[in-house]
Amino acid sequence: MVALLVATSSDPASINPANALLAMPGWQPGPHFQDDMKSFVNEGVRVLLHGKSIVAEDDLDRRWEDVTGEVVDEVIFFSKHTAVSNKPALTVHPIGVPHLREGDVPPQGGRPGWAALPNPRMGPWLRLLKNIAKAHNLVPEFEITLEATHHGPLTNKPTMFLEIGWFRGQGKSLLDCSKQMDSPPQTWTLHLLASWKSPSSALSGSFQLPEHPPLQSSLVASGSLDQLLGSTEDYWKRQDAAQVMAQLVWEGLGLGGRTDVGNWSRENDNKKILLGIGGGHYAPRHMDVVLKDNVWVGHLLSGYSLPMEDSNQSKGETNVEIGGTWRESIKAAYEATKSAFPGGEILAHLDHKSFKGWQRNAITDFLAELNIKIGKPNNFY
Repeated sequence: MVALLVATSSDPASINPANALLAMPGWQPGPHFQDDMKSFVNEGVRVLLHGKSIVAEDDLDRRWEDVTGEVVDEVIFFSKHTAVSNKPALTVHPIGVPHLREGDVPPQGGRPGWAALPNPRMGPWLRLLKNIAKAHNLVPEFEITLEATHHGPLTNKPTMFLEIGWFRGQGKSLLDCSKQMDSPPQTWTLHLLASWKSPSSALSGSFQLPEHPPLQSSLVASGSLDQLLGSTEDYWKRQDAAQVMAQLVWEGLGLGGRTDVGNWSRENDNKKILLGIGGGHYAPRHMDVVLKDNVWVGHLLSGYSLPMEDSNQSKGETNVEIGGTWRESIKAAYEATKSAFPGGEILAHLDHKSFKGWQRNAITDFLAELNIKIGKPNNFY
């Protein structure tokens, strides 16, 4: 079985780590996959390069298997990241859009109601990433953090994204912003946002902002969007950050004769897996747990992935149906996490302070219906 690592030449935060990885020893040209893609092989790792958006190519794992006959064990993507923060960041996260309804159009890939199998390496690799970044003197300049489950593309095997990013917005740090802004994020197309300022400045690509009208309007009104994009691209192009991400994959996948890191089938003495529910996009409450040694992490559902309609619950009325797709989102995330960690015990970890009382009660009742236990931080160690 092989690990498939995907990068795109359209994104410097994607292609630069891929090039840094390919500059390390042992790489050879890989099999022909399709005319507009290149592949490279090194032991049990396959690198696939294309030129489209990183979320545009669905089912690359299945397609690789069909073309080469090799069984793909996991999928890893290099990508850029944007956020409301004044700090650069290196991030790790699972993917999916489990909160969207059938008929919704996912703004950044995926399929409504779908959650990818989370890659079991995420927790161990987050801790490894922090150590490598420190060794390269990127900490504290760069924040090392998880992100909540979001976007595509569609995959069939355990998947994670590794991202380099920065956004010159308002806020102290990623975790501070995450604590302060728990409202649902809105995906903005740069083409549209830039067009508000000037039709001639339309750009391609997309990024996410939590709903924060003063920030949105100030960016457009002040003309700071151009500065923002220029500064962000500088961080996407940082070669030291690219080298750290490449080193993470090199060590994490056990290339060069090393032992790989985060191998669930070999390292699962602790069989408890954290399923994060609630909180901001950067999952600060869940991060506190996952940074501890030997903790495994699956999907992380931020508040925006748990849409709940009030239905007068906040006024004290009981036995009222709570609308929204929060149930479907939890169930999809749980089932995907369970499939990714065979033999593991999935424990829900709630960011209690991010919920109103009626929301917390509804979620805990639903978890009980699904026989999902709720874990406190010390239950995961």
